[in-house]
Amino acid sequence: MKSGKAVGPDDIPVEVWKCLGEAAVEFLTSLFNRVLESERMPVEWRRSVLVPIFKNKGDVQSCSNYRGIKLMSHTMKLLERVVEARVRKVVEICEQQYGFMPRKSTTDAIFALRILMEKYRDGQKELHCVFVDLEKAYDRVPREELWYCMRKSGVAEKYVRVVQDMYERSRTVVRCAVGQTEEFKVEVGLHQGSVLSPFLFAIVMDQLSEEVRQESPWTMMFADDIVICSESREQVEENLERWRFALERRGMKVSRSKTEYMCVNEREGSGTVRLQGEEVKKVQEFKYLGSTVQSNGECGKEVKKRVQAGWNG
Repeated sequence: MKSGKAVGPDDIPVEVWKCLGEAAVEFLTSLFNRVLESERMPVEWRRSVLVPIFKNKGDVQSCSNYRGIKLMSHTMKLLERVVEARVRKVVEICEQQYGFMPRKSTTDAIFALRILMEKYRDGQKELHCVFVDLEKAYDRVPREELWYCMRKSGVAEKYVRVVQDMYERSRTVVRCAVGQTEEFKVEVGLHQGSVLSPFLFAIVMDQLSEEVRQESPWTMMFADDIVICSESREQVEENLERWRFALERRGMKVSRSKTEYMCVNEREGSGTVRLQGEEVKKVQEFKYLGSTVQSNGECGKEVKKRVQAGWNG
């Protein structure tokens, strides 16, 4: 765990354990073994501080344009790393998931999409892409779905109970410009800022999309960023509806306003895509994982942006 991170309510930074050296290793090993054996963690670790972070887009006064980051106990985060390492050993995530997977990164996902677009442009064929946005993805995950998906993925019941205990009776306060709110319970969603949450979310997405992936093979995921591709507009529309149904019946929510459609190498009159009768916004370019992809298959705008960033230092 990196140094210099904001501390949780217990005010114990990870630097304390690093400075104590071998003594810290022995103490934490004993402590974590007790937690894993009893399947109960210290009460203080259940508390957190929620800090709203503006997404730098939209109305600054709208709560929906803020992302909440939880400041949690650093010691608990160290335990989460132990649990994550053990859970990863038994869980297999599909190849279509690029987020938080070993030897995969945003660069790989962007490269795969660009190569696919380039091949269709060179072949003078249309490629239809829908970029699916999930509303408050981490915050919407139902806890019962999380336990179900962990068990279905093969996670040992002991570790399911350990993670359950991490979420039971969790409480937080919101830090704002004028101080902190009163403490309240957190009964839904994954912990934002948690070390374990990204992999837990990958498990949930893997299980919820298991059936639909077989019928929609041209799909890539980076955590909650989903790209559905197809050679025909009708097929990509059908696959979009399959994904919507698979996710929304289990508590997730596809954003109608932020999900967008792009046609690569578009011919005249290729039409639009609809989701439950509502037209999906059609765009000529889309910012995918921080990289601008264009409907003409070129990357001029992204190159220009990077050159400008280089000049600006």
